[in-house]
Amino acid sequence: MAAPSLSDLLAQKAALEQQIIEVQREERAQAIAKVRALMTEYGLTLADLGSSRPAAAPRKAGGGTVAPKYRHPQTGETWSGRGLQPKWLRSALEAGAQIDDFKL
Repeated sequence: MAAPSLSDLLAQKAALEQQIIEVQREERAQAIAKVRALMTEYGLTLADLGSSRPAAAPRKAGGGTVAPKYRHPQTGETWSGRGLQPKWLRSALEAGAQIDDFKL
């Protein structure tokens, strides 16, 4: 018995995918019909079902300020530790200072 060719297998795959789509449509239609029948039987409306979406988590207000973690001892300039390092800190670190030297 010869092994099926690639084109035969691809044709079988396409046929199976089409069958899957058709069965999914049929099952979905049956499920909708059942739900409608139950809604009619019990006198339910869409409003009675409520939202099917989970409640969204409250969002934090963006753009708030963050307390500074580092301070330049001579100028008093500060950095929160977020984002790019400021020039004063970068140049001090390049000159051999340690970041802990500026910690508040």
